[in-house]
Amino acid sequence: MWISNPEWFLLAPAMLFVGWFLKALRLWLPLRIACLVLVMLILVNPHWERLRPGVDLWVLVDQSDSARDLLAPSLKEWEQLLEESKGGDDTLSVIDFAGDATIRMGEASEILSMQTNQTDLPLAVNMAVANNDTRRVSKVLLLSDGYSTESLHGLNDMLREAEMPLHHRLVHFDEENDARVVSFRAPSQVQAGEPTMLDIEMQGSVNQKIDYRIRRNKEVIGKGELTLGSDGRQRLRLTDRVFEPGSHHFEVELITPNDPRPGNNRSSLWTEMTAGPRIILLTAYENDPVGKALASLGLPVQQLTQFANLNEGSLSGARAVIINNVPANVLPGEFLESLAFYVSEQGGGLAMLGGKYSFGSGGYYRSPIDEVLPVSMELKEDHKKLAVAMAIVLDRSGSMGAGVAGGRTKMDLANAGASDTVELMGANDAVTVFAVDSEPHVIVPLTAVTGNQGAIQNRIRRIVSMGGGIFVYTGLVAAWEELQKAPAGQKHIILFADAADAEEPGKYKALLDEITNNGGTVSVIGLGTDKNADANFLKDVAKRGNGRIFFNNDPAKLPAIFAQETVAVTRSAFLEETVGLQPTADWMEISAQPMQWPSVVDGYNLSYLRTRAASAVNSKDEYHAPMVAFWRRGSGRSAAVTFPLSGPFSDSIRAWPEYGNFIQTLIRWLVGNQEHPGLGIRTRVDGSTLVTDLFYSDEWDDTIADSTPSIVYTQGGIDEAKEGQWERMAPGHFVTRIPLEDHTPYRGAVQWNDATIPFGPLATQENREWDTAPAQLNALQATANASGGGAVTLLETIWESEDQERFQSLRPILLIALIFLFLVEAAWRRLR
Repeated sequence: MWISNPEWFLLAPAMLFVGWFLKALRLWLPLRIACLVLVMLILVNPHWERLRPGVDLWVLVDQSDSARDLLAPSLKEWEQLLEESKGGDDTLSVIDFAGDATIRMGEASEILSMQTNQTDLPLAVNMAVANNDTRRVSKVLLLSDGYSTESLHGLNDMLREAEMPLHHRLVHFDEENDARVVSFRAPSQVQAGEPTMLDIEMQGSVNQKIDYRIRRNKEVIGKGELTLGSDGRQRLRLTDRVFEPGSHHFEVELITPNDPRPGNNRSSLWTEMTAGPRIILLTAYENDPVGKALASLGLPVQQLTQFANLNEGSLSGARAVIINNVPANVLPGEFLESLAFYVSEQGGGLAMLGGKYSFGSGGYYRSPIDEVLPVSMELKEDHKKLAVAMAIVLDRSGSMGAGVAGGRTKMDLANAGASDTVELMGANDAVTVFAVDSEPHVIVPLTAVTGNQGAIQNRIRRIVSMGGGIFVYTGLVAAWEELQKAPAGQKHIILFADAADAEEPGKYKALLDEITNNGGTVSVIGLGTDKNADANFLKDVAKRGNGRIFFNNDPAKLPAIFAQETVAVTRSAFLEETVGLQPTADWMEISAQPMQWPSVVDGYNLSYLRTRAASAVNSKDEYHAPMVAFWRRGSGRSAAVTFPLSGPFSDSIRAWPEYGNFIQTLIRWLVGNQEHPGLGIRTRVDGSTLVTDLFYSDEWDDTIADSTPSIVYTQGGIDEAKEGQWERMAPGHFVTRIPLEDHTPYRGAVQWNDATIPFGPLATQENREWDTAPAQLNALQATANASGGGAVTLLETIWESEDQERFQSLRPILLIALIFLFLVEAAWRRLR
């Protein structure tokens, strides 16, 4: 309890004096005494303590791309000043935020899985409000550049209701050196082979010199230097001619020294080169007879033997994709990851043909298309005929201690991958594991997997990052010395290393010659990209080791890559022997015309038919394995031909009179009927929203009465399909609006009964994270002022709180009580 005007207590003796000498007033009556007491209390104005002592300060630290570097020079000093100036009853809590928000634990913040390309200030404020102690004075202090990518509408109401004023200390950037792309335009569709006009507008300081780069699918197609005009603006126009069909990704980048906001120096877009429906044939053979057989089908065939430029846009306009003896590790990750959605949701077709680099032997086990294929690829234990001794060499250098999503480290995920490797190995296999920094450390000596699997996995999972770099040569020497203790059988080394920090090549060439001359092989999993400093060295290790090379920039995918490599080595088989064929009745699901199958094939990939898949012909050996398997997968179709149709082990099948007819019939089924008269869509990107219009003619009126169309989409490399919501605009016209993340490609399809119309990829051009519109700062300042806060000049003053914040006056309640008693006393006298 707190009295704000105690001097009014001096009135009490005067009241007693008046009551004593003026007895006619009858002030001793109980109701009148009560009224006098209330008058006295109203005058002294007592307050009750509604909040506990001290201030709870929630500091919101902007960790987004646009603010992090600006805050870095001052952040530690500011946080130390706040910590030192707080009182004994005060508490300081820190929320790091960008696209996500997390309450900081401990003395330092580890931003693990935060999306730093967004600034979601409302999310951070919500977190502070949700964790606020309503029994204490609470304030919010924002440390940021002041630009939020999300609307602040309604934020001041929330802060006022929670009684948490928003204060801010903003950092500013030097606008003088800020060059940016104002606009980047190109047509959304162009006929393949026709010129594509690229129109770029840029802005900066007057007469500023700027270097620019223009890329198509990551390849530089234009570069130069230009000078901005007297108004600080410049426009650049150029043309590009692309003959390859599909969607192509164009990007413009401005290169300026000391640019305070480099994120607005880039802009990108997708343009589709249309050439009608086509079939994509990915093949290991320049003169592939499969391509010649497809040419007479009536659809254009895009035959590729180089795969570096493939991406999700390569699938635009394609009816089917055929993979002919191409290993998974040579296909770009973004392309391989897009195939599952392409088949199951966009209605595409996928076929894999046999060969020594297909199916499990090609590393497709646990790949993004594993579940799409109608066959499973890992060998059953009783079908393994050759024991394998495997050495796993793991990089445990300092970079492996970095955090990733889920609160784990890169080392944890590498350990999980190595653990999965042990789980996939067979009963007769053996494994040894080394953790390597500047020297090799034996984690598991060469040990038989049988009976020891759990113990081996437990040891692997306990490996931790210890600093330094990885000495590759030293690790390979130790692994090979250990493998030589194994009895006769296949010997293989998996080297896992940071592609940016793989040290000490040593005499690796001589060592790899020794390994391969003695029947050993070496594969490499590089954490990073093929552009990293040590990528070429790791490529050479894999090439000289007769193994495979994987580059992966997403640590979360490491376990799957380890599994692919393990199955390719230990649980896959290409049988190099002639085998007979046993036809089944399932071929009739593909064609009403019976097929005159050959009597034998020269070899095949051993695999197993999945549940609900069909096999048109099986092997006549002890495995009874599917040779031509197929099924419907969502909106699309998938097939597996496990014997080679080209190259080695295909002589018998290429001499088959029905060779061309078989390929054409299978692919015709794979493509299906994708003509849907009276149905069409139009897509466009409006700011940060994908707008899709669906139009249908009167002939679809009966269909709309029984079913409604759906729209599904996916973003980036995520396989998960999300569903949009339609809004009926008029008869024959639906529209849906999907919010987009900046620069993330979106693909999708409209599905209606048997009709599927694919679209994308599409992406935003603007980057809201680097937008510096004055309206955003004005909105922040208005929100702060409306909440009772504002700009903070001296951070130590943030702890000051007025007493009225903690205490609430009882005067209104006492006044109501006085009026009530006065009326009661007056009524009592009249009734009397």
